[in-house]
Amino acid sequence: MRLSSEQDVVILHTFGTAVAARRRELGLSQEGLAQKSGFHRTYIGSVERGERNLALKSIVKIALALGMDPGDLVRGVHL
Repeated sequence: MRLSSEQDVVILHTFGTAVAARRRELGLSQEGLAQKSGFHRTYIGSVERGERNLALKSIVKIALALGMDPGDLVRGVHL
């Protein structure tokens, strides 16, 4: 199945929104999440804005830094 560019945007935005929501639940700043996950603050910001198409390893690192299972982080992503 090939995704349209519109579907790509929805997927990345939905994932980024989930990351931002969980980060806020934990009371973390973007910088705090960046430190916990090993990424730069600007990278976390671009993920939350849906500007990054993350590799699986990056999803896992961010999920673990947020104290959650990676599957739970992507659970809300639908087409």
